[in-house]
Amino acid sequence: MYSRRRLLSLLRHALLAPAGRLAAAPPSRSFSLPRAAVGAASTSGSSDGHFSCKGSTYAAILIGQAAVVLGLSSNSVLAQDDLVAPAATSEHADVNVTGLRRIEDGSVISNEHTIKWRMCTDKAREFFMEGKLDEAEKLFKAALQEAKEGFGLRDPHAASALNNLAEFYRLRKEYEKAEPLYLEAIEILEQSFGPDDIRVGAAFRNLGQYYYIQRRFDQAQTCFERALKIEGRVMGLGNPDYANTMYLLAKVLSQQGKGKDAEALIRESIRILEEAGLGESPACIQRMKFLSLELVKSKQLAEAENLQRKILHNLELSKGWNSLDTTAAAETLSVTLQNIGNLKESEELLERCLTVRRKILSEDHFEVAGILVHLARLTLLKITSDIKVNNDLSTPHLVKAKQLVNDSIRYC
Repeated sequence: MYSRRRLLSLLRHALLAPAGRLAAAPPSRSFSLPRAAVGAASTSGSSDGHFSCKGSTYAAILIGQAAVVLGLSSNSVLAQDDLVAPAATSEHADVNVTGLRRIEDGSVISNEHTIKWRMCTDKAREFFMEGKLDEAEKLFKAALQEAKEGFGLRDPHAASALNNLAEFYRLRKEYEKAEPLYLEAIEILEQSFGPDDIRVGAAFRNLGQYYYIQRRFDQAQTCFERALKIEGRVMGLGNPDYANTMYLLAKVLSQQGKGKDAEALIRESIRILEEAGLGESPACIQRMKFLSLELVKSKQLAEAENLQRKILHNLELSKGWNSLDTTAAAETLSVTLQNIGNLKESEELLERCLTVRRKILSEDHFEVAGILVHLARLTLLKITSDIKVNNDLSTPHLVKAKQLVNDSIRYC
């Protein structure tokens, strides 16, 4: 009941948030969602982030026939061709292609610069995938120049190229180069399509992830709030992408110590995915993992246990036990079981994890050592329990704990 009240209070005022420049963003505050969501929230039972992301862990660069999607890790770059589709619904769309010749697939050809823009973008992506970062950087810069010369300095295609280059610098951790590019891209998109266009929302989400990585959480919160407001209006409050941005915002709030607000948002995010038929998807499972950690932090161990059992069950069905993901879920559950005193089941899970990891990984792998550490801790808990009954019962457990600790140190 408390979580529902928390969500209802969060759902009240986001649409009233100003759409001003990010540079003038106010200090962090408690988050609120659109008033229109209140009715939907009243029926919610419960409801992801990495930004390795994830849900949509890809940062989408939205404008242009050769747009690029850069992931959150240095090896995830994908090409996409049809990310400009929303332009057809914008009253500004025709203005932005004035003097350009449309072809059947919806793309635009103007002159040699626009063709070079696409070629440079595609080739930059290929170099990035191959790890040739210096060559990729040169071509992303060349694509930006060609976009400006072919489409104009303030054209959305230039914004796409700016965003591509910003994402490239973010992945290379050259943060001081990335931020002004993000901000310029957002400014162009707002001027071209208006402040509430979905492409503006996506650009704010990219920028929010950039700020999150740098632990600039107040600015990340502002960006995700802007993105969430836009996505709620354009996509609807039941859209999985809207739920993904909600998850990203929840992770920010958690880092800011606003655990109850984060919990309410993550429950709603999960609910949206479940109602969309995505309750067993990797994105939803990731969000349930995050929620379980929030529950453990707030000492809601019984609910955390139930959620972790659900996660483990889903992974057993989808991946089987011979999977590191399944053993990771079992390991998390075993730790929670230890904390609530269910040592027997915790030990059974850890022994099963140890068998699987020894089979999949090498005997001296650090993940094997991690299980041994958990088993050693569990054995010490048994000693504490046995001492209360009979000191003699604790001796075998003490010997076992010492051996487990020695093994874990040796493997590490």
